[in-house]
Amino acid sequence: MSQVRLRFAPSPTGFLHVGGARTALFNWLLARKQQGKFILRIEDTDVARSTQESVDAILEGMSWLGLDWDEGPFYQSDNFPLYKEYVQKLLETGKAYKCYCSAEDLDAKREKALKEGGKPKYDGTCRELPLQPDDGRPYVVRFKAPQQGTTCWNDLIKGKISFENSELDDLIIQRTDGTPTYNFVVVIDDATMGITTVIRGDDHVNNTPRQILLYEALGSRVPSFAHVPMILGADKARLSKRHGATSVMAYRDMGFLPEAMVNYLVRLGWSCGDEEIFSLEELIQKFSIENVGRSAGVFNPDKLLWLNAHYIKNGDPVRLAGLLTPFLKERGVDPEGGPDLVAVVKTLQERAKTMLELADGALFYYRADFAYDEKGAAKFFNPETPALLSGLMERLEALGSFGLEAIEALFKEICEEKGIKLGQIGPAVRLALSGTTASPGIYEMIQVLGKEETRKRLERAIAQIGR
Repeated sequence: MSQVRLRFAPSPTGFLHVGGARTALFNWLLARKQQGKFILRIEDTDVARSTQESVDAILEGMSWLGLDWDEGPFYQSDNFPLYKEYVQKLLETGKAYKCYCSAEDLDAKREKALKEGGKPKYDGTCRELPLQPDDGRPYVVRFKAPQQGTTCWNDLIKGKISFENSELDDLIIQRTDGTPTYNFVVVIDDATMGITTVIRGDDHVNNTPRQILLYEALGSRVPSFAHVPMILGADKARLSKRHGATSVMAYRDMGFLPEAMVNYLVRLGWSCGDEEIFSLEELIQKFSIENVGRSAGVFNPDKLLWLNAHYIKNGDPVRLAGLLTPFLKERGVDPEGGPDLVAVVKTLQERAKTMLELADGALFYYRADFAYDEKGAAKFFNPETPALLSGLMERLEALGSFGLEAIEALFKEICEEKGIKLGQIGPAVRLALSGTTASPGIYEMIQVLGKEETRKRLERAIAQIGR
């Protein structure tokens, strides 16, 4: 059995969007599962709309998701001589022909066909003309498609699909300016690269019969096809910018982790029992294209957020600290000049849903000039508070070990000695150290801030209450 070869072939006319990323992921997973090759091809034949910036954005998006490729990136624009060669082959074997009909002629033919209740397809005026040398007249090259019979394939997702050949047009494979068309170059590329399986969006279903006929005309092996359903917004319309971000990198900038995005995308259409959370290794092991559903997936931002919170909560604090640094720097904070960032992350990751929340939650560790929450201050900064905070300060200074257990034991001692509950001192300490009443655990905060910074913050709160 020959090696499985799959490809992802985006057009560089924008960012890597959610739908494209899912298609890339499905191809990548199948290639990895079957020990095949995953090839990246950039379909940049639309020279006017293709940009290097878009190519870079696509490569960046794939790298961020962890979808490494084995071959490529290959660029269609490098292959124009090859496409010309194949057009010539089809012309010489009578499987394609030059069509000299003008745009006006074609419009008139379409109108006439529609008026007569027919299909607005090319009527074959030039189909039987003998091949002539170029004489200065403009022409397109059309593929001479069979006019009888049926073209069908067994789609790995949708099952058997068939088209009557009489419904299909004589496809233009080369424009008047000599450039090849999309449906033609895709076939040449897939054939010459030995692609065995094509997984793509189901907006390509109507292209497939035309492409199959081209493979057959070229004597090339026809790959297996799998057409993945669209991704819809909550209103069941095709996912677009009005539903929120559609670019993969926008989700990175919004504080999502790549593993959450991968896990979410694969579950948009594919299922494995009731399981929700998968590592990449598990996905490679369990993924099968036959288990991709036939109906469209609905993009649910809340589900993505839930997954992201799971991965932050269970993530490696060292890695999260590295990912958090740029978000802190965007907020004007250099973590080098403050508490250990890994220790900070450990106190926050339990409750943060995104890296943005993690960054916002970490700010108080690095900025001591915060304002106190007004409601919290009115409630917990009262006349008894300065004496309690001063007493705590002295006891913390004298503490030998600054471990969590020792700090917790100290609070218990103070409460017992003064005959108070933790609720009579805890919220004031929390407010003094973080400026808010909803912060990480008090003992963890004190440990991370250290003796000196804790003392400074308690002194600042005492001064504030005395005003």
